[in-house]
Amino acid sequence: MNNIMIVARRELGSYLRTPSGYLIAAATLLVQGLLFNTRALGDGAKLSSQVLIDFLRDSSGTTTVAAVLLTMRLFAEERQSGTLVLLFTSPVRESEIVVGKFLSAFVVLSLLILASAYLPALIFVNGKVSIGHIVAGYVGLLLLGAATLSLGVLGSALARTQIMAGVLSAVFIFMFFLAWALSSVVEPPLGTVIAHFSLYEMHFFPFMRGLVQLSDVVYYASLTYLALLASTRVIQSQRWQ
Repeated sequence: MNNIMIVARRELGSYLRTPSGYLIAAATLLVQGLLFNTRALGDGAKLSSQVLIDFLRDSSGTTTVAAVLLTMRLFAEERQSGTLVLLFTSPVRESEIVVGKFLSAFVVLSLLILASAYLPALIFVNGKVSIGHIVAGYVGLLLLGAATLSLGVLGSALARTQIMAGVLSAVFIFMFFLAWALSSVVEPPLGTVIAHFSLYEMHFFPFMRGLVQLSDVVYYASLTYLALLASTRVIQSQRWQ
C-alpha cells in the first residue's frame, strides 16, 4: 500500500506541476458549461428532470474524453522520456505501479467531475429535481470515469507514444460503445449477452435516470478490475524484456 501511495503521489504531482492537467480540466468544464446552456436550457421549455438527464448524458461524453487525455501520458510519456526504466528498476511491483498511476488519474478526474456540480445546482433556480437523482447521476459518472480510465491505462501501457496511447484507448472504449448497436442486429440470446457489455446505454443510462442498480455497479467495477489486471500483465511482460 505504501508503494501504491508513493506512485500515486508522484503521478499526482506531475498533473499539478504541468499545464496539461489544468488545460484538460478547464476545457472539460468549459464544454460542459456550454453544452448545459445550449442543449439543456436553450432548447425550449423542458422538465427539470429532463434537463438533468441531458446534462448527465453530455457529461458522460466529456468524462470519457477527459479520461483518455489524462491516461495517455501515464506510461507512454515515461517510455518516451526513458524514465520508465528507472521505475522498472525500483523495488515496486507491477501491480503497485499500475494501481498507483490509476489512482492518481482517478483523483484528478473525480475532482473534475465534482467541480461540475454547480451546473445541475442551477436547475433549482427555475425548477426542482431530486437530490437523489443528482447523486445517482454523479455516482454513475464516477464509475464510468473509473472504467474508462482503466481502459486508458491499458492503452498507455501498450503504446510507445502518447498519440498511439490515446488512439488505443479510444478504440477500446469505442468497442464497448458499439456493443449496444451490435446487440440490436444480432439474434437473441447472443444479442442480449452482447448488450450487457454496453458501456453507456445498458449500464450508464439507469444512473442518468436516477437509478443505482447493483448490476451496473458490479459491471463497472469488474471492467475496471479486468482492465487494470490486463495492464499489469502487459507491464510485467515489458519489465523483463
